[in-house]
Amino acid sequence: MRIEPAVGEAPRTVPMRLQRFLARAGVASRRGSEDLMTAGRVRVNGEVASELGTKVDPARDEVTVDGRAVRLADGAVHLMLHKPAGYLTTMRDPQGRPCVASLVPTERHPGLFPVGRLDRDTTGLLLFTTDGDLAQNLLHPSKHVWKTYLAVVDGLMADRELDPLRRGIELDDGPCQPARCRIVGTRPEQGATEVEVVIREGRKNQVKRMLSRVRHPVIALHRSRFGPLELSDLPEGSWRPLTASEIDALTHPKGTD
Repeated sequence: MRIEPAVGEAPRTVPMRLQRFLARAGVASRRGSEDLMTAGRVRVNGEVASELGTKVDPARDEVTVDGRAVRLADGAVHLMLHKPAGYLTTMRDPQGRPCVASLVPTERHPGLFPVGRLDRDTTGLLLFTTDGDLAQNLLHPSKHVWKTYLAVVDGLMADRELDPLRRGIELDDGPCQPARCRIVGTRPEQGATEVEVVIREGRKNQVKRMLSRVRHPVIALHRSRFGPLELSDLPEGSWRPLTASEIDALTHPKGTD
């Protein structure tokens, strides 16, 4: 599809595919941009642009997503959410269960998606972005960032019981990388222990499975840090945009150890 110039305008070339334009503007990854197009949510000069071959002139064409104007100068959007328990880390659920999409400004930024996931009953820091390249980089096995969890586990745990996790415990889907972990405190009246676990991988239910493997099942799990990002005092269920320094720390890591 070629977007024709308005009456009275000189013909012009259309040098950029629409999905590439949307990705560069920070609306979504290229794949996510294609999904927005095929869903009929993207318009160029007022016309729905659902064909993946559509090209635009960034300097002259008007592009909107869900009625919101998009420009290359807009850039990508990055924010953190303090995820409450009971929400699925997905943007939609066929069964109608609560999803994290309802907690972030998807109407303002339609290409937002979560980087990685937290289990339904896990709380804490969940990163969202419209930058597919950044998300892929953060989640790539060779570049996984450190993630810090606070687990409340069943039983009064001794520090030495964490040694298998520190060495790299074996799970049913293979060995884990060595974890950084420590006892934070005990809850004698509840027969429970608070344990901090810091890992670089991101397998499904990994922290829960690691602690169950040493016979201390997780009662509650919370993620307080994701790489250089710290949840701090952000209220549960709330979100905030990342600061310039946080974005710089994510995109230009200075080391992982």
